[in-house]
Amino acid sequence: MSNPVTTRRALIAAAGAGLAAPGFAAAPDTAHGLVRDAATGAGIAGVMVSNGEAVVLTDAAGRWTLDLAVGDSAFVIKPAGWMTEVTAETMLPRFAYPYVPGGSSAALDLRYPGVAPTGKLPASIDFVLRRQAEATRFDVVLYTDPQPETLAEIGYIRDDVVARSIGIKAAFGITLGDVMFDDLSFYDRYNKIIGSIGLPWYNCPGNHDINYEAPSDALSRETFKRVFGARYHAFFHAGAVFFALDNVEYLGADPARRGGKGHYRGNFGTRQLSFIRNVLQHVAPDTLVVCCFHVPLKTLVASGPGSTTIDTDAFLAAIASHQTSVSFSGHTHTNEHWYLGAHHHHVLSAASGSWWSGPFDARGIPVAIQSDGAPNGLHLLSIDGNRYSTTLVPAHDPAIDQIRLGVDSQGHHRGAIGRAALASSFIMANLFDGGPRSTLEIAIGAGKFVAMQKTERIDPYIVDLYARNPDTKKRWVQPGKSSHLWQARLPGELGVGSHAVQVRGRDEFGRAHAAAMVLEVVE
Repeated sequence: MSNPVTTRRALIAAAGAGLAAPGFAAAPDTAHGLVRDAATGAGIAGVMVSNGEAVVLTDAAGRWTLDLAVGDSAFVIKPAGWMTEVTAETMLPRFAYPYVPGGSSAALDLRYPGVAPTGKLPASIDFVLRRQAEATRFDVVLYTDPQPETLAEIGYIRDDVVARSIGIKAAFGITLGDVMFDDLSFYDRYNKIIGSIGLPWYNCPGNHDINYEAPSDALSRETFKRVFGARYHAFFHAGAVFFALDNVEYLGADPARRGGKGHYRGNFGTRQLSFIRNVLQHVAPDTLVVCCFHVPLKTLVASGPGSTTIDTDAFLAAIASHQTSVSFSGHTHTNEHWYLGAHHHHVLSAASGSWWSGPFDARGIPVAIQSDGAPNGLHLLSIDGNRYSTTLVPAHDPAIDQIRLGVDSQGHHRGAIGRAALASSFIMANLFDGGPRSTLEIAIGAGKFVAMQKTERIDPYIVDLYARNPDTKKRWVQPGKSSHLWQARLPGELGVGSHAVQVRGRDEFGRAHAAAMVLEVVE
C-alpha cells in the first residue's frame, strides 16, 4: 500500500503543476483544431479526433472541437488512405498532442523526464495528413516485450529481431508493451534502432514502461506520453481498424517495496472501453477489428490480476458489435491461442524470448528460447480484407521450420534409446505457434501416419537446455507448461537400429508444417 502522506503530497504537487490528479481534477478546457492535407493545406472532413474517450468527426472544413482535461492527449485517428507525419529517424508517427500546461517531471519528481510544459491550449491544434496508397492485402510486423534491461541487450535487439525485420515488406509495425525493462532512458537509442527498419512504428505501453514514482495510474505514463504522444489510440489501414491500447493499471508507488515500485493489474478501465465503443460506432460491422495491448485476456501461465485482464468480459462486449475481431498481447513470454466466443486472442512470443537468457549462439546473442519451448522472434500479421493470419518468425534462424522434435525418455531430449525404455518414452513435437485448432500426426519408419496427442506439460527440451546452462538464465526464468506441445508414445516393438521419424500437421490457420528426425534404438 502507498504511503498516504507521500501520495497526498505528490497529488497536491501534481495539481499545482497543472496535472490531472484524482481528487484535484479541474474542469476540462475546450480544444479546437484542424486536420489538413499536407499537399494542399485544405481541411479534411469526416476524420475522427479523440481525447481518449469522446470521439468527434471533423466538419466540412476539417475543424474539430473537444473537451481536453489536463494530462490527457488529443489525437487524430488516421483514416484509411492517409498517413500522419512521421519522425524520420525513429519512424514514430506524430498523431497526438499531450496537454500538460505545467509539465509533469518536476511535480512528480520523476526519474525519467515526462511531458515538457505545454502552456495554455493553443488557438488551434492541427494534425497534418498525407495521402498514401493502401492495398487491401498487407502485412504488419508485431513485436512484444523487447524489454532491454541493459545496453548490451539493446545490442541483442538490434542484431537479432531488428536485423531479421529489415527487408520485410510490411505496412507498419507495432510493439505490444514492455518496450523497456524499467530504464526509460533507453527509449531514444532503442527507437532509433527500430527506425532503421524503415516502417512506421506504433507502440503500446507495458508494465515495465511505467513511471514508478507516480502516485496513481493517471500519472504513470508521463515519459511514455512524451516519447510516443498518447497512452492509447486507434488508426485505420486499408479495410481494418487498429487499436493500440493500454491495459496495465498502475496502483501507485509503494515505498515499502524495492525501488518504490507499486503493484499493477490488467485492466482497460471504463474510459478506454468507452473510447473503443465510440470509435466503433463510426465503423461498418464487417470491418476487421485488431486490438493490441500488453496483458493477456487469458493465459496458461497464471490467472491472477497481474497476469490477466480483470475486465475481459467488458472488453469483449465493447467489440461485440463487429463480426470479426482479433487481439494480440504479450507479457507472459509464451505463445498461446485462445478462442473467447467469436473472438480470437493470441499471446505472442516475446522478442526477448526468455528475457535474453540462455547460452550464446554463434553470433554472441543468447538463444533466448522461452519457457514454453518457443523461440524468440516476431510475428507477421497478414490481412486480406477482413481475413487475417499470423506467422511466427524466429529471430535467430530464418530457415527454421515451425516444429521442433525430440525424445522424452527419462528426461533425455535426444540420443540413442535402449529397447527396454521404448514403451515408457515419447516423441515430443513443439509446434511453436500451435493452438487448440492445430493437429499433428506421426509416422515411424514405414508405418502409417497416426494422430499425436496434444498435451499441456513442460517441454523436455527446455528442461534440458536450462539444466545444462544454469548460469546463463535470469533468476526468475524457469521451464513452464507449453500450450503447443504434442506427444506420441513409442512402440515397444521397434527393432534395434535407426528409424526415420516424420511429423506433419496443420496450424491454427490450416497451413501445413513438417519436421523429421532419426531415432536410434540400441540394446
